[in-house]
Formats: sequence, structure tokens, C-alpha cells
Amino acid sequence: MMSFEQNKEEEQSLQKADQSFAEFLSTLPRDYGWTPLFDCYLYQGCWYYLFFLRGVIAAQQHFEAQPTDIFLCSVPKSGTTWLKALVFAIVTRKKYSDLSSHPLLSTMPHECIPFLEVDVDAFVSLWNFANRVTPKDTTHISLEEALELFCKGVSYYGPYWDHVLGFWKARKEAPQRLLFLVYEEMRKNPLPSVKNLADFIGHPFSVEEENEGVPQKIAELCSFENLSNLDVNKKGKHRPESAVAIENRAFFRKSKIGDWRSHLTPEMAERLDQITREKFGGTGLPSYVSDANTHDMHKE
Repeated sequence: MMSFEQNKEEEQSLQKADQSFAEFLSTLPRDYGWTPLFDCYLYQGCWYYLFFLRGVIAAQQHFEAQPTDIFLCSVPKSGTTWLKALVFAIVTRKKYSDLSSHPLLSTMPHECIPFLEVDVDAFVSLWNFANRVTPKDTTHISLEEALELFCKGVSYYGPYWDHVLGFWKARKEAPQRLLFLVYEEMRKNPLPSVKNLADFIGHPFSVEEENEGVPQKIAELCSFENLSNLDVNKKGKHRPESAVAIENRAFFRKSKIGDWRSHLTPEMAERLDQITREKFGGTGLPSYVSDANTHDMHKE
């Protein structure tokens, strides 16, 4: 137990840290975010909500990565939940060999693999997610307003194009350390992606596992159709005791490629296409990422 003096010193230290952070915050560019509850702050080229910005800076200052660490880095609503489920199932498959009682059947993927910043075409999905986590009694951001912010780069961990390009360039520089995954590829044919992912993170499937159909079973366990219909992902909340409690079902929408047609006008789609062509053209990114005219390949 801490003495009164120790408690007092810790309290004063926290107050100084809060004051220092508030002063630092006042120096950052600021814009209104995708929900009316929080503003976004531009820090080192990316836009963050205040809650996540504190975590980002704390991780930069105190977290020390180990050679065996595995990091999942993605723009929100670009397949993050699915990827977390796959990695968790692959790495722990010997411990949880009985898939009928697997933790993913009763625990949502974000609980199995925490966010570093919190626990230590993605546009339409992001807009839907922002509205689903915004309380019903507050004004929701319109699609037009969200598009304007997105094109300016003001989105969770945005700008989106800079995020993709940053990891694409890093992958070309150090392919042995970074696996670049594309949602459309994984959605069309998940089994090769599951095997590739297992190889990359150092947990390849054995011949025996291949013969027993383990990769296919993991792909089915982690499929959107399976995860989205589990009670744990239809009910309850993620971090229910925190200020950013989110209903689990908000992480599972449609997982449908091309659903953007139900929301965007041709003019809106062309605006996003033009930016994508300008940003990704000539980079060597897969054609359905760099050639935005291929609308059928766009994720919802």
C-alpha cells in the first residue's frame, strides 16, 4: 500500500502531466471530427481524437517493441476486426484446438487483441461506424460533411491515402518485416491469405494440419458471417466502463464489396476516385487499389 505522501506525490505528478499535455494540445491544429462529441487533433501528420492521442504519445514515450511482437496496423473499418480474429486464431490454435469452445465464440476480437494506444475504401464504412457510435440524441454528421472531411484527410488516423502509401513503401523497403494485406484479395479468396498470414507471423500450418483442414476451419471460424451472428458480437459493449464504450455490433456491418453504391452519388465517387488516382498512381499498388475506376472492387 502507498503512504499518504506517496499518493500526494503521484497526484501532483499526474496534475503536472495533465497541465503539460493541455499546453501541448493547444499548439496542435484542430478540426471538428466525425461525431459532434469530440474534435480531432493533427499530430505528426495524422488526425486523432483526444482519447487516442494520449495513448499514442504514451506509447511513443514508453513502449518498447520486441523482435517477436506482431502489430496489426490498419485504417479503422478496413477489415481490422476480421484480421484480429484471424491472427488470434492462428497463433493460439494449439492451445484452443477444440474450435467448438474457442474464445472467439464468446469474446469479441478486440478483446482478444487489444489496441496498443488504448489498452497498454473504407470511407462509407467509416461514416457508418461514426454514426453508429454517436448517441441517438445527438446530431449525426451527414454523408456530405463526412466526405468533405475525408477528402481533407480529417478522419480517424487519416489521411487515408497517406496511411496506405506509408505502409506500402515500408513493405517495399523491408518485405521480410511487413506483410501488406488488401481487403479485397482476402474477401475474394480468404484461404490463401490465411496461410500466407500464418507463414509470415511465424506460425505456419504443418502438413498434418493442412490434411486435417485446420486453415479452412480457422477461415470459417473467423468469417464475417460467423462472427457477426454470435451473441457476443450482437450484444454487449466493448470497454463498457470507459468513456468510449461502443456496442459490439458496431464493429460488424455488412462486409460487402461495392456497397458504396447504396450511399455515394456518381459525383462523390468520382471525387474519391480522382484523389486516389493522384495519390496511388505509379506507386505499384494493386490495380484495384490504384485504379479507382474499378468501382466493383471497392469495399463497403
